[in-house]
Amino acid sequence: MSITTYTELKTSIANWLNRDDLTSVIPDFIALAEGDFDRKIRHWRMETRANATIDTRFTALPADFLENVRFHLDVDERPVELVTPLFLQKKRNESNDSSGRPQYYAIVSGSFEVWPTPDTAYTGQIYYYAKTTKLSSSTATNWILTNYPDTYLYGSLLHSAPYLIDDARAQTWSALYQSAISGINNNNDKAKYGGSGLRMQINAYS
Repeated sequence: MSITTYTELKTSIANWLNRDDLTSVIPDFIALAEGDFDRKIRHWRMETRANATIDTRFTALPADFLENVRFHLDVDERPVELVTPLFLQKKRNESNDSSGRPQYYAIVSGSFEVWPTPDTAYTGQIYYYAKTTKLSSSTATNWILTNYPDTYLYGSLLHSAPYLIDDARAQTWSALYQSAISGINNNNDKAKYGGSGLRMQINAYS
């Protein structure tokens, strides 16, 4: 059968497990797989752009934030550089917490922390990997299910194994699932970089 919707996915999982008594727990298998997707998949379809106003030391991360791609201010589109919280604290101490145009940022306690502390309100663009919309009775599909239904199927089957105490098939599900995850990430690399590979970045800003 085709797997294009949440309902079809649940039916397919039940068929593969040859069980008709798992209606209440199959959504849990799917949810566990989705949690794993956010940890392991990075694809251009997850990339999101958000406008941001930076006018204080701390700015809350978007609710669906997973991982940063890049961040720049509109004033000159110069990148704001991602650094460690320790590096940011050292810069703040060295400058006696001076204010100015933000040059560096770190992710601290669910927020962007910038240095210097803004001396005025700056607008910018945040590019980041966002969490994938989860399937539910009101959300029938998403980009992973539409393009890579095998990933949902094998991920859900893998997470069913501990519940069913099915160690014999866990290794099979795991191998198929890891192959599907690798396929998605490899597709991202081919789509974004083609045959050129990654190029060394040289900082041209002083």
